[in-house]
Amino acid sequence: MSDNPPPPLHRTGSPAWAVLPRRPFARLNGIWMLRVFLVSFLGLFVVSIWAANLFLTQRLTDTIRNRAEIRLALYSGTIMSELQRSSVVPLLLSRDPVLNTALREGDFTSTSQRLISYLEEIGAASLVLLDQSGRVVAATDRARLGELRENEPFFRQAISSAETVFTSNEPATGRYDFTFSRHITENNQLLGVIMVEVNLSRVVDQWRGASEAVFITQESGEIILATEPRWRGLMEADALARQDAPSAIRRAIQNAGDWAFGDEGYIFGDDTLRLSQNIPFRGWDIVSYTAYASVRERVNGVLALLIMGFALVLAAAFYLLSRRARLQTAVFQRESAELRRLNDRLSREIAEREKAQRDLEQAELSLVQSQKLAALGEMSAAVSHELNQPLAAMKTYLAGAKLLLQRRRPEEAMSSFQRIDDLIERMGAITRQLKSYARKGGDSFTPVDLRDAVAGAMTMMEPQMRQMKVDISQVIPAHPVMVLGDMVRLEQVIINLLRNALDAMKAQEARQIEILLAEGDEAVLSVRDNGAGIEDLDQLFEPFYTTKKPGEGVGLGLAISSGIVTDFGGRLRARNGETGGAVFEIRLPRHQMKGAAE
Repeated sequence: MSDNPPPPLHRTGSPAWAVLPRRPFARLNGIWMLRVFLVSFLGLFVVSIWAANLFLTQRLTDTIRNRAEIRLALYSGTIMSELQRSSVVPLLLSRDPVLNTALREGDFTSTSQRLISYLEEIGAASLVLLDQSGRVVAATDRARLGELRENEPFFRQAISSAETVFTSNEPATGRYDFTFSRHITENNQLLGVIMVEVNLSRVVDQWRGASEAVFITQESGEIILATEPRWRGLMEADALARQDAPSAIRRAIQNAGDWAFGDEGYIFGDDTLRLSQNIPFRGWDIVSYTAYASVRERVNGVLALLIMGFALVLAAAFYLLSRRARLQTAVFQRESAELRRLNDRLSREIAEREKAQRDLEQAELSLVQSQKLAALGEMSAAVSHELNQPLAAMKTYLAGAKLLLQRRRPEEAMSSFQRIDDLIERMGAITRQLKSYARKGGDSFTPVDLRDAVAGAMTMMEPQMRQMKVDISQVIPAHPVMVLGDMVRLEQVIINLLRNALDAMKAQEARQIEILLAEGDEAVLSVRDNGAGIEDLDQLFEPFYTTKKPGEGVGLGLAISSGIVTDFGGRLRARNGETGGAVFEIRLPRHQMKGAAE
């Protein structure tokens, strides 16, 4: 054996494990990191789209529901306002002495013209006067003169009832008639019947063109009014079977014209929201089917932007990877070029979707503006009528304040500015009353201090009293005198009494008005003048009774004031003063505040 040991294996080379390349391990690690990134990115993308879709859909759906509920409340209030306004007309016209005389004597030469003169002021569809045999003797539509209506429900029910009756029927014309009628008697003997037609179809026709279908049902469930004429006379299920709500909504849009919604008749989806509300009149209900207008489109628009954002991030990641790959192989360079082309296409898509989003927002703004203009048009007439007198008074006070400032009397000018501020507050109260006009009734009464009502009325009438040089004497308690009512309507009654007092004192050289407010078991407000007094106290509060010259009044002021005070649970009385003149007394139940009762 040799004494020399054998040489060690691989002495001059590297170990076997050292010759394996390390680059594949790094490349494999990068691929796994890329996969983890892509999975995380995809999970974040799905969660974000899902959450955004739920949130936006719920938010926009709630908005449409709230708007539909508000519109439904306004529609119900409009119907009740029209019915309440027309229900009192037969009672007033049944007491018209001219109509009574015409029925008694059989002379109807000027009766139709008198009804026509009332038509515009009342706002009804038509007025018809029938004699005791049911023959039309006077009408705002002269073509109906001579018709025999003795078998009509409104005539038969009116002559058998002591109150105003309401009837609705569908004649051969296919439209519903809604009428209030009342018999006219003298000494318990029937003279005839006065009928007022209420054109509720005109009110419902104004609701067409919106993104909803609306109908009104009577107590039996039968549809009596609808924006879709085919539904009238049917039950709700039968009506929807004949013409479903989405189709009716599309038809309403087409009737409104393409300017508001574009050429596409399918922009509203098939999903609709059903809302119903009770109308406090003979068991009527109002129902609306509202399309979820543009909810899906608006949500999709936002989701598209979100997707584009994720796509941009993803494109940027691919772009970075493509740059790295281009440095390694020509294959990665070709892939990078493809990714760039994809990025260009995505950019063009983003630009197109952004333009579509801007167009959609512009259309929505136009729709909102048109709705505002429509509501403004409906309210303008009522607001201008109610605000004319406060504005005239403000103009007078502003002129006075300007003159006082020119004369360096700022303290007196500040008094005029304070009165202008009070008038602005009254104008705010008038607008609030116009908003809540449909809620007329005992539920809308609030505690009112009679002293504030007197002060507000005096502020409104001060320019006229100053012009006529009236001496005002007021006896007002220092503590509140509370009643339950409505501030604006109480001021309306007091202003009416003050105007009557001014008219009664026109012939007097020295004019005096005394206002006395007292309280006991009830609150009593007295308005005394030194005019000529009242000749006929028995007929003073009768409708159409007036001592003014023709053209100066129709004799409804005191009748309306008496009705307002009666609504508040009180009484309006009149008498002649012991020393001359007239005295009007408003007696109202006192309202005990909770804190005072304890």
